[in-house]
Amino acid sequence: MAYRYLLYMLFLAMLPALSYAQKETHTDESKVPDFSIPDLFVNLKGQEIRTIQDWAQVRRPELVHLFEENVYGTMPKAMDAQTFTVVNEDKLAMNGLATLKEIDIEVTYRSQSATMRLILFIPNQRKEAAPVFLLINHRDPENIDPTRKIKMGFWPAEEIVSRGYAAATFHVKDVSDDDKVTFTEDILSKLYPEELEKENGMRGLGAWAWGAMRAMDYFETCQDINAKKAAVIGHSRGGKASLWTGASDTRWAITISNESGAGGAAISRRKFGETVERINTSFPYWFTDNFNKYNNNEALLPIDQHMLIAAMAPRAVYVASASEDLWADPKGEYMSLQLGTRVHREIYKMTGDFPKEINSPGNPVHLPYAGHHIREGKHNLTPYDWNLFMDFADNYFRFKNE
Repeated sequence: MAYRYLLYMLFLAMLPALSYAQKETHTDESKVPDFSIPDLFVNLKGQEIRTIQDWAQVRRPELVHLFEENVYGTMPKAMDAQTFTVVNEDKLAMNGLATLKEIDIEVTYRSQSATMRLILFIPNQRKEAAPVFLLINHRDPENIDPTRKIKMGFWPAEEIVSRGYAAATFHVKDVSDDDKVTFTEDILSKLYPEELEKENGMRGLGAWAWGAMRAMDYFETCQDINAKKAAVIGHSRGGKASLWTGASDTRWAITISNESGAGGAAISRRKFGETVERINTSFPYWFTDNFNKYNNNEALLPIDQHMLIAAMAPRAVYVASASEDLWADPKGEYMSLQLGTRVHREIYKMTGDFPKEINSPGNPVHLPYAGHHIREGKHNLTPYDWNLFMDFADNYFRFKNE
């Protein structure tokens, strides 16, 4: 009896938290509030944006700055030195199909240094420098095992190489741990501690994007890699970081978001699945402190995620979802892609448009400048997704060569 009484009292104590959680999030389309989104084509001075020059010189920089201030935090660029050291090389990796390089990228600033490890497989059977896919990996390091004793569908390096692409990755722990306590122990404490004091300072996901940019710095020095044909990809929280990478750094030809949800590809104002408040409460180290101002107050955001998609223009962008991953809001991700790529069509006059309704699983839509698919199943990054990303890249890079 006493045991049951204790359980009952514990249940009563938990009721407020349970009720709050139920009110806080939902995956019911009928509960999506009415909302309006900021206009892509009107700048902060109320002027219309209709030319490439206006977009490239006025509106795009304006949007990137707004995302810096309110969502992802500033992106420090200062460094005193950067070195690339190949610490391991195997020219007969993957049974001779690829050359493995493990590169330590060391950045020094104000007498402090931080090092991240880049894993890179370069196809041996090629006539020219290889295009490259970079994965921002936040999962267990076994997903990116350079020995290939462990092979995971999350990063199917053999399949990537067999398609003619270099397969590159790094683990986010080298730049910022995916942990609310230890996330500062890498570049944020060693190189840029002042960011932690700023309300608009860089936090975890911004640090991951910083890491991807350092990988690009290396690609530009490597004669075996075509840095002009580079794609950055992330899944879930990594997809949020990949989008910020592509928006912040115009060197990436293709930016890919896989099931990135809130703070990634999904429209924040829909409040569907993971919300701004839920993400800031559960993962307070991902985004800048200023983002907390919009907890349950998304209408006050001066931007929404379709504007992050738009910041890729005229470069290519791809958004992928999964049918059972309602937490990431597939409809909101698709809506963001539709709205954001209006810049490609209306400013850069690119041909092709996305259907009004989201395409069904198994029916990807690949346009000359953007792609989308929704996969049957749960929250994951699979070989099926990778094959469609590579199909898109094949066509995109072929088109760019013509």
